[in-house]
Amino acid sequence: MNDLIKKLVEAYGPSGFEDQMRDLIRPEIAPYADELSVDAMGNLIAFRRGDGTGLKVMMAAHMDEIGVMVTHITEKGFLRFTNIGGVYAHTLMGGRVQFADGTIGVIYSERLADRGKVHPLDKHYIDVGASGREECPIAIGAAAGFVRPLVVQGQRLSAKSMDDRIGCVVAIETMKRLQNSPHDLYFVFSVQEEIGTRGAQVAANAIGPDVGIALDVTWTGDTPEGQMMAVGLGLGPAIKVKDSGMIAHAGLVQLMKQRAAEAEIPYQLEVLVGGSTDARSMQLAGPGCAAGCISIPCRYVHSQSETVDADDVENSIRLLTAVLSGEMAL
Repeated sequence: MNDLIKKLVEAYGPSGFEDQMRDLIRPEIAPYADELSVDAMGNLIAFRRGDGTGLKVMMAAHMDEIGVMVTHITEKGFLRFTNIGGVYAHTLMGGRVQFADGTIGVIYSERLADRGKVHPLDKHYIDVGASGREECPIAIGAAAGFVRPLVVQGQRLSAKSMDDRIGCVVAIETMKRLQNSPHDLYFVFSVQEEIGTRGAQVAANAIGPDVGIALDVTWTGDTPEGQMMAVGLGLGPAIKVKDSGMIAHAGLVQLMKQRAAEAEIPYQLEVLVGGSTDARSMQLAGPGCAAGCISIPCRYVHSQSETVDADDVENSIRLLTAVLSGEMAL
């Protein structure tokens, strides 16, 4: 599975520019889908037909990642940029980005009079090796994703876009392992989550699911002086109870807990005080649905070294497979 993780987390795909990601995921899931489609937003949707006795269930894992977009090119060929999604200025200096054509740029900031402070985004720039504006190979409006290879240290996996390529891995591996389900299943690899869960909203409006399950990362509370949160690496997938955008359906939370207990899968309960996922869009789309989320615990979210535990990934796959294999009496 690490080969698949490496392929996805190192790939280019900022919000709104997910074409390369879609081309990587499509061959991975094609053998396990009854139908494959791409909607007008760019969501990749894999449909698996049930036996006619179950519900319509939508899973959403977003393909996109945070990134930057060029707003201006200076006379000397340096690129000014804005954010795509939740980019933190204090994670940028010395980092690298990659544009769709493969061009690599180095991020730095204007001189700091006080090195104890951090410049805002508009005081940073990207150096792509150009000697002037006319020689710059990058155009205004070009998007870039961050560059950082996957690092495997025992059970800990670190990369620049675990959010949410690791959720895509959970969806792909579940499709491979799931033998039978009474439900009509829609595995949606969604776009533009990082700028407002837009892709999942469009997909859910079209599908009209009875149940929606997001597959995404969540913060942890197990780092020095970290946030007060009862989620840690290596302790199992986190079953979302609440975040700042939604309260999960109580019946779905209970079902996830029950299936985890039956399969002896360790799990945690997630109450996230900031941020939300595609579950929010699914919950509100059309007439609404019973929505929840299986969250993969992740340290250093929205940095270039997001870190997950391999056991949590494996147990997230097992939990989703168990949930989809049986009836859902919600």
